[in-house]
Amino acid sequence: MTSKSDDDGAGPERAGAADSPVADSSPADSSPAADQNAGDRDAGDGVPGIQPLDEDPDEEYPESRTPAWSRLVIIGAAMLAVLLVGATAGMLITQSMAGEDTAATPGPDSVEVGFAQDMSVHHLQAVTMANWARDHTSDPAVRQLAFDIGSTQIEQVGRMKGWLMLWSQPEQAIGEYMTWMAGDDGHAHGGGATTQAAPGAPMPGMATSEELARMRKLGGTKLDVDFLQLMLRHHQGGSEMAQYAQDHTGSPAVRALTRSILVSQSAETELMRQMLVARGAQPLPAP
Repeated sequence: MTSKSDDDGAGPERAGAADSPVADSSPADSSPAADQNAGDRDAGDGVPGIQPLDEDPDEEYPESRTPAWSRLVIIGAAMLAVLLVGATAGMLITQSMAGEDTAATPGPDSVEVGFAQDMSVHHLQAVTMANWARDHTSDPAVRQLAFDIGSTQIEQVGRMKGWLMLWSQPEQAIGEYMTWMAGDDGHAHGGGATTQAAPGAPMPGMATSEELARMRKLGGTKLDVDFLQLMLRHHQGGSEMAQYAQDHTGSPAVRALTRSILVSQSAETELMRQMLVARGAQPLPAP
């Protein structure tokens, strides 16, 4: 912004102008209106929202002036909107498929309720990891993958929470995870399930607190590789949960969601394998 220093009017031209008859006969410099206009110009300098006279009105403010908190609010609001849309869709789909048959409402120990409760927790960790990678990677391919995973799974969480609300069940199970996958012998992970949770992880494929903390400290290609490895293993554990629910549920709505999860995560798993190979890395051991 141009400052109005004393040097602007100290040259010979200003002195000559003062000696001319025209300058002597002009009362504009001493009029109240001129003083007011000058005050207005000075008051406008540096005030947000007021364009100074010596700046280009078409000049755009740099992107860096956008407050960081406003971007976080926008992202958070978008995620909340997607979650609400998913919850509404889940309730509408369940109502349309169940109709008036109250006997079809799953009980607290059912595969349907257990799947919705545990898969919501499983999905939310994937959303957390995906959002971190999306915001911190410099690789466009990794950023796009992370965005796709995060937006898809947050919508699915909303759908499952909508079911639980409709079934009058709590959003989280009381007690241990995965009891709904018990076989005829009563042991969890039965019925054909082969995945096991890693020590310190709540469910198969999920990352431990230490693994998440390590990922947050990385950057560049190391971050990309770590995210891809953790997310690929996460998909492997989640896919087996979805397959078990697909095979044992009697709910058309749950069956439709599990089919969607299996299709999308199968494609994403193959893509992540290829992305790891392209970066000279290998997947982690399957859960």
